Amino acid sequence: MKNNVILIGMPGAGKSTMGVILAKVMGYRFLDSDLIIQEQEKRLLREIIEQEGQEGFLEIENRVNASIRTERSVIATGGSVIYGEEAMRNLQSIGTVVYIQLSYRTINERLGNIRQRGVVLKEGQSLYDLYEERCPLYQKYAHLIIDAEGMDTEKLMETILERLNHTDLQE
Repeated sequence: MKNNVILIGMPGAGKSTMGVILAKVMGYRFLDSDLIIQEQEKRLLREIIEQEGQEGFLEIENRVNASIRTERSVIATGGSVIYGEEAMRNLQSIGTVVYIQLSYRTINERLGNIRQRGVVLKEGQSLYDLYEERCPLYQKYAHLIIDAEGMDTEKLMETILERLNHTDLQE
């Protein structure tokens, strides 16, 4: 069954906010994979990163996302989910993967303290470096790419729904 919607994109792209709204409008459940990780690990994302290091966190994130089994759900993923091949294979197989694409400038403006948000940055890596590294991966795994630049929440929701309606969710 492939009737889920999976939102991917940079931190600050609005995946969780949009996920809640889409789930309500579609009559689906909403899942936030970062919250599932925190619940299973009984720690905040930043605590996991501090205690396990980036590689440890990415392994946990990959494992959790690879094990998601659900139907009729909108799933907001963490920005680093695209580093986990098993996770992305699973998510692609259970739903339509939607990349909410924004410019670096917009992401930079939206993000406050990125370490507080549990963003996985390598030593010496800037947000721009991270953006440049991740964007090709988001594009690689997405079934749909939505250019959300300049869109308000309402317009983004309408655009995603319109594009989903032209994609068979029951594949």
